[in-house]
Amino acid sequence: MLASPENGMQNVDAAGLGIGDDYPPRIMGVLNVSEESPYDPSVFNDPGEAAAYVDAELIDEGADIVDIGLESANKRFEVLSADAELDRLDTAVAAMESVSGDAVFSIETRYHEVAAAALDAGFDMVNDICGFADPEMPRVCAERDVAVAKMASPPDLERPGAVEDVDDIYAALEREGLTDKTIVDPAFGGWSEQKTLDDDRETFDRLREFRALDRPILISINRKNFLRDIADRSTEDALPASLAATAIAVERGAHVVRTHDVAETRDAALVGDALARDRLRTTDGDVTVEELDVTTDRELARHLARIGDDGTAGDGTTQVFELGGLSSAECDRLVAAASGTGATVAGAPDDDRRLLFGTPTAIAAVADGARGGSGSLDTVLATVARVVE
Repeated sequence: MLASPENGMQNVDAAGLGIGDDYPPRIMGVLNVSEESPYDPSVFNDPGEAAAYVDAELIDEGADIVDIGLESANKRFEVLSADAELDRLDTAVAAMESVSGDAVFSIETRYHEVAAAALDAGFDMVNDICGFADPEMPRVCAERDVAVAKMASPPDLERPGAVEDVDDIYAALEREGLTDKTIVDPAFGGWSEQKTLDDDRETFDRLREFRALDRPILISINRKNFLRDIADRSTEDALPASLAATAIAVERGAHVVRTHDVAETRDAALVGDALARDRLRTTDGDVTVEELDVTTDRELARHLARIGDDGTAGDGTTQVFELGGLSSAECDRLVAAASGTGATVAGAPDDDRRLLFGTPTAIAAVADGARGGSGSLDTVLATVARVVE
């Protein structure tokens, strides 16, 4: 069954493994049976050796899901056909059958034929790196009632993840709809020559927006270039940066973290989950209430669109600014400008600091109304106005 993003916030059951807000963060470990894959420690072509690696390095270290890749998605390599992937599937199946530990097994592919064969052979879920560019993929997964991770990509089987702009990433995840058991992946990493480190940083900054798709979020940020750039580290030395970002990502709403460093990533994800702010979620009879994780107007606009309302997002979030070094006249100007806007200016009479808080629309009105006096205050308020636009 295909579902649109308007059906309401929901968890996903992946072969009995709960994924979503009601469950702890899940760790997806990686096994590759492709000789092209760049991360050598996870690459195997012998099923027995692969199974031993999965047991010792993935499941025993805390992986809930084992994602098996048949080919490298790196843009530098030629794309394998569905038949070529199927030729490698026997190795993946044999490895899965030799594993002694308990985990959900995911097949990474872009082709519905490969997904169907893998699911029929015992795999539990699909990781579609081309985001339903194969239009038969959602049907295959829905008919078999399995979880499927949908990575944001163009409608092109040869361009996995090659979307740069965050708004386009969101649209790519919406395209072709979502099954009831879809997990969305905003596709971090250098999937195209045009995608920059700043694109990945913006996607990370706006991670909460993807919650408006009403499906669990999967992230794959392990040792990614945009994190290495921040910390100025090589791939080999980038694990601490990855772990810091993992904790933040989980706090911002990520539910599944795909990684080669399972034990360490598990700890970081659990810390991010435990220290995240509690949000109200409760049900009484047929009535439910959920406190949404909304911190910006843009995030609110996504949720308004989800429920079919084109209301003004600027009336729904609150921002707080502290202004210091103000004269008495400047404080008076701020208070006067706030009158009737819905914003508040607060502070002790004998203090040169004031808190200015309210909706972005109200704050912008205060900033506009208080101008016309001291040059310094005007300059500061112009900056505030730009921030809340």
